[in-house]
Amino acid sequence: MSLTFDQLLRQANTPADGLTPAADARPAYPAARPRRLRQSPGIRAMVRETRLAPADFVSPFFVTHGRGVRNPINAMPGIYQWSPDRLAEEGARLAALGVPAVLLFGLPASKDPVGLENFAPDGIVPQAIRALKAAAPELVVITDVCLCEYTDHGHCGLLSTPASHPQLAAGTILNDETLPVLARVAVAHAEAGADMVAPSGMLDGAVGAIRAGLDDFGYPNVAILAYSVKYASSFYGLFREAAQGAPRFGDRQSHQMDPANAREALREAALDLAEGADMLMVKPALAYLDVIRQTRDRFPEAPLAAYNVSGEYAMLKAAAANGWLDERRAVLETLTSIKRAGADLVITYHAADAAGWLRAG
Repeated sequence: MSLTFDQLLRQANTPADGLTPAADARPAYPAARPRRLRQSPGIRAMVRETRLAPADFVSPFFVTHGRGVRNPINAMPGIYQWSPDRLAEEGARLAALGVPAVLLFGLPASKDPVGLENFAPDGIVPQAIRALKAAAPELVVITDVCLCEYTDHGHCGLLSTPASHPQLAAGTILNDETLPVLARVAVAHAEAGADMVAPSGMLDGAVGAIRAGLDDFGYPNVAILAYSVKYASSFYGLFREAAQGAPRFGDRQSHQMDPANAREALREAALDLAEGADMLMVKPALAYLDVIRQTRDRFPEAPLAAYNVSGEYAMLKAAAANGWLDERRAVLETLTSIKRAGADLVITYHAADAAGWLRAG
C-alpha cells in the first residue's frame, strides 16, 4: 500500500518508539534564512548589491572617412566602422538610451611613419568629435590617443632606424621621442571639442606629457582617462581588424603588461595618478576581474573604468548565435560582474543593446 505525502512526512517526523519528542529535542531550524530575501522579484530588487544602468557604459566607435559609411566588422556582429555623418546619428541614438559617453578610434585616409593625420585639425577624429557634439552635445566624447592606427608600421610609438639610433635595434619603440607627438594629438582633439583623452600606448610618462601639453595650450579642463593597466592580451585581435592597427612586425609586449602580473598594475596606476590622470582603466576586463578589484581597493578615490574588449564581446556573440547562451542574460551578467569587481564605468561594445534591455526592464 502506497503512502501519501502527508503520511510519509508524518512518519519521517515520528520517533521509532512512537513517543512525541520533547520541545528541546525538535530540530533547531536556523533563525537566519537567506532564501527569504530571494523569494520574489520585488524583494530581490530591494536587496540587490550591484546595480547596472545605462549611465555605467561607454560605447567605443570606429570612425572612417566618407559619407553614409556603415561598414560591418565581420568578427564583431553589430559593430561597424562609421563615417562622421552616420556616427552622429548613432551617437544621438545612444544618448537617447541614456549612455553618457563614447570612445573614438580613428581610421586615417593614409598612414606614414609618424601618423600625421593623428594630429591634423581636419583629421578623422576631429571631424567625428565635431559631428557628435553637433548632434548630441550632452555626450561625453573621449578620444583614443595613440599612434598605432595612424602609422604605417602599426606600433604605438615612433621607431628607431639604423641612421637615427645606431645603438638600438632597428624598429625599437622610442618612448621619450614619442611623448611630444602624443601631447600634440591630445591638443588637436581638445581643440576639436573632446571632453577627455585616453592615452592607450602604455608608454612611460605619457600621462604627464599629455597633461602638460593640454595645460600649456589652454585646455586644463580636458580630462585624462589613462590606460593605466593594459595587458598584452590575446583578446585584442578583433579590435586590430576593426581599427586597422595591427603591427606589421613584432608585437607589443615591450610596453603592454605581462598577463601574469598584478602588483605591477598597482604601480602603473600610482604612476599615472601622480602624473595627473583623472581616471584609471584596466584592460581587458573579464580575465582581470581580480586586478580591477585590487585597483579599486588600492585607489578608492580614483574613478575606475574597465574595458570589456573585442574578444570578450565576440565570445558572447558567437555563443548566442549558436544558441548556446541567452544573449541578454549573459551580457547583463557579464557587465554586472565587471561592475561588482569594482569598476565605476564599463567600456563595452554591448553598450547600446545593454542600455536598451535595461530601459525595457
